[in-house]
Amino acid sequence: MKVARLPKDPGPAAWNRLLPDADPATPLEENITADWLIIGAGFAGLAAAHRLSKQAPGDRIVVLDAVRVGDGPAGRNSGFMIDLPHDLTSADYAGALESDKAQTQDNRLGIAHAREMAQEYGLSDEAFSVSGKINGAATAKGHAHNVSFAKHLTALGEPHEMLDVAQMRDITGSDYYQSGLFTPGCAMIQPAMFMRGIASGLRSNHVSIHEMSPVTSLERQTDWVATTPKGRVIAPRVILAVNGHLNSFGYLPRRLMHVFTYASMTRALSEQERSSLGGHAAWGLTPADPMGTTVRRISGIGGDRIIIRNRFTFDPSMEVSDKRINDVARDHDRAFAARFPNLSDVGMDFRWGGRLCVSRNNVQVISELDEGLYSACCQNGLGTAKGTLAGGLAVDLAMGRSSDSLSRALAADLPSRLPPAPLSSIGANFFLKWQERQAGGEL
Repeated sequence: MKVARLPKDPGPAAWNRLLPDADPATPLEENITADWLIIGAGFAGLAAAHRLSKQAPGDRIVVLDAVRVGDGPAGRNSGFMIDLPHDLTSADYAGALESDKAQTQDNRLGIAHAREMAQEYGLSDEAFSVSGKINGAATAKGHAHNVSFAKHLTALGEPHEMLDVAQMRDITGSDYYQSGLFTPGCAMIQPAMFMRGIASGLRSNHVSIHEMSPVTSLERQTDWVATTPKGRVIAPRVILAVNGHLNSFGYLPRRLMHVFTYASMTRALSEQERSSLGGHAAWGLTPADPMGTTVRRISGIGGDRIIIRNRFTFDPSMEVSDKRINDVARDHDRAFAARFPNLSDVGMDFRWGGRLCVSRNNVQVISELDEGLYSACCQNGLGTAKGTLAGGLAVDLAMGRSSDSLSRALAADLPSRLPPAPLSSIGANFFLKWQERQAGGEL
C-alpha cells in the first residue's frame, strides 16, 4: 500500500530547540532485513523497541521515523504524563467509576514503563520526574469542576489536595487562580530530552533507529516490505506506532479524529523577571475545564521559561497553516498577559502545533491489523502515558503474552465511525469552539 500522507508538523519543536544539537541523523540508505520493524519513533515506538529489547534479546530491531527524534508530536506536547482519568470531552475529566479505575491502572502502567526506561538509561529529573500536577481553577465554575473531580477522586480512593488562593499564588506567582487541585501521580517530562535519552539508550542496546526515513509504502510479500526514499526494510513483524497516521496507511478510514492543539514558549526569564514573578521554579498546571489553558513553568537547560497551551482544532487533512498558528498566538498572548501581568515585556520565543488522534468513543487501537502487522495507535490526547502503554502492549500481543491491560485493549470496540465530510469537520469544530466559549476565564 502506498502511504497517503507524510507527517507535517507546524512550527518548531521548541523542547528540542532548547537542547544541544543532536548527532547527525542516520537515514536508511540501503536494503536491510530485520526480525522486527517499528514505524514511528515517538512514545509508542520507542516503548515498543524497549520492550522488544528485553523480551526478544538477540532479535534485530529496526525503527524508522519520518523526522528527527523529538521533532514530531512526541516532542510537541506540554510534558504531562497523567495517571488519573483525563477525558477531554468531560466537564471535569471524570467518567464512570469502574472505567476510570481501569484507565488509571493502564495510565500508571505506561508511566511505570517510562520510569523504567528513564532509570535504565540514566535520565535526569529534568527529563522525567514523578512530581504531580495541579488542576488550576480561575473561575467559580472552574472551582466547581475541581470540587466535583475531587469527590470523584475520593470515590476512586485517590490522594489529592485542594489548594486555596494563597497557595496557588505561592506556587505560580500569579493572582489569577481561585483554587487548585493537586494530585501526586503525574510525571513531568522535558519531552525532547526524554525521547532523545531513550533513543540513545536503545541504540546502545543495538536497536537501529533511522531518522529522516519516512515510510512511503508498506506491502506484504512473504514478509512485510517497508520502502523509504533511499532504502527498504524486510521484516516478518511490523508495529505501526504512528498514532493518527494509521489512516495514512489505509486502516480505519473515517474512524479517527485528527485534532491539533497549540502552544507558545516564552524566552528565558531574566533574574529580575524571576524575582518579580516569584513562585516555584518548576510546576505544571492543567485547567479545571479541559478546554482551558494549560500552563507550565520550567527551569533547566534553556533557562527559566513559561509554556502556554490552549485551543483545539479538528483538521482531517492533518495539516494546519502558518496563519492558524498566528491566529492562535493571539489567544496565547491574552492568556499569558491575564495570568502574568508583571511579565508584560516577556515575549514568546517559540510557537507550534501538535497533532492528537482521538476516537469518538475514547478507545485506542491496539490490535493485529493483518498477519504480522500490529497497531499501537490512537492515544486520545494522552500520548505520553497511553502511547508508552500502547507500544508495550503491541509487543506483548505480537509475542503471545497476556495481561489484564492487554485484555481490556483487545476487548474494546472499534473507534466509532465519523459522520461524512464535511459534516464531521463542521460539527467537530463547532463543538470545540462552543466548549472553548463555555470555558470562559479558564481559557
